[in-house]
Amino acid sequence: MKKHILATTGKFGLGLSVVFLMAPSLVSAEVSTNVSVVSNYFFRSVTQTDGATAVQGGLDYGHESGFYAGAWGSNVDFGDDTSYELDLYAGYSGTVEALGYDFGYVYYAYPDAPDDIDFGEVYGELSYGLISAGLAYTTNSDVSGNGLFVEGDLYYYASLDVPLENDFSFGLVVGFYDFKDDKEASVGDASYGHVSGNVTKDAGDFGTFSVNLEYADIDASDALGSTNSDDPKFWLGWSKSF
Repeated sequence: MKKHILATTGKFGLGLSVVFLMAPSLVSAEVSTNVSVVSNYFFRSVTQTDGATAVQGGLDYGHESGFYAGAWGSNVDFGDDTSYELDLYAGYSGTVEALGYDFGYVYYAYPDAPDDIDFGEVYGELSYGLISAGLAYTTNSDVSGNGLFVEGDLYYYASLDVPLENDFSFGLVVGFYDFKDDKEASVGDASYGHVSGNVTKDAGDFGTFSVNLEYADIDASDALGSTNSDDPKFWLGWSKSF
């Protein structure tokens, strides 16, 4: 899922829309599909593919009442036998005058992972004009004992989306991931802040192209760290509705 509140890249892309009119109430619903290719798949500015390319796709249902649900998948590489991620989500969004809102639940599943690492979050977001702010709270997790992505973890962020001329747009996200077990002996330093920026171009029938920059304040010695964890990272993306 990871586009709405989750301040990440590649999820909840553009989609093919099929509109159904359900007589006799004429209540409309929309089903959409999306596909994307990214040179590196990031979740909250941390790579999920060890720097490699990802192919992603999703199916979404949206009702005029504001209810939505969907599924989204991507290949991943965690250095073990885990090969893909499947997200299932449902929520409700709408507006009150100029204030937008979006809240729901997402379940992150890794069906072929050698260990139990699935977890779920409730999320909420408020938006006004070009700015948004939100948070996600981990409500359930299959991870045992102390660790990352366990119940009680909290992610919060603020974002800016600016439309530009000629179908370009600019986006910026500043977020912080607060892990409940941060600094536990078995976990070490884990919580971190990050910044994500992007410039996108809507090319119509040719899809949407993006140039993206990620920075995470993670040292090599941190729980999520590696040799180049705190280096800015660029990646390219393309998405298409059919």
